[in-house]
Amino acid sequence: MVKTPSKPLTLEEFLNLPETKPGTEFIQGKIRQKSIPQAEHSLLQGELCSVINNITEEEKIAYAFPELRCTFGGNSIIPDVSVFRWSRIPINSSGKIANRFETYPDLSIEILSPRQSLTRVLENLLYCSQYGTELGWLIDPGEKRILGVFPEQKVQLFRGDQELPILTGIDLQLTVEQIFNWLKFS
Repeated sequence: MVKTPSKPLTLEEFLNLPETKPGTEFIQGKIRQKSIPQAEHSLLQGELCSVINNITEEEKIAYAFPELRCTFGGNSIIPDVSVFRWSRIPINSSGKIANRFETYPDLSIEILSPRQSLTRVLENLLYCSQYGTELGWLIDPGEKRILGVFPEQKVQLFRGDQELPILTGIDLQLTVEQIFNWLKFS
């Protein structure tokens, strides 16, 4: 449980707090704790990172990060999966990956957990879109639907055998049905 401070924190004060499990986000001056991922959520998150990285990493096109803190525009969020084009991955002066990502992801993926607010999760994707994220996915395992969030905060519903939109330059054909079939173990 996250203890609410007696006075409002600044973004920098929030970033200096110890990390928690599950992680906390800083949105419009308020601290929100993420849900503890359950099996479906963890499986989808892992598969998405694996599938995307298998296609993009070797040729240095992009990289999918699970649970990466992204700080931009006064907020600090932790998408379930953040995909960054290779050229936008922050590096430090020694050429290593930066520990802090102070920018928006190119593709932000959120997986709705049971009892999690759809509007709060969608709010994060719309926020990303507002600051430059090219594409967002809101995966709803309960409904077997995926919302796509596009520039200018346009939202589109995908289901069944519909192919999902992907970032330009990533050769990935993936349908809604294929994603939810990852959950079947029989």
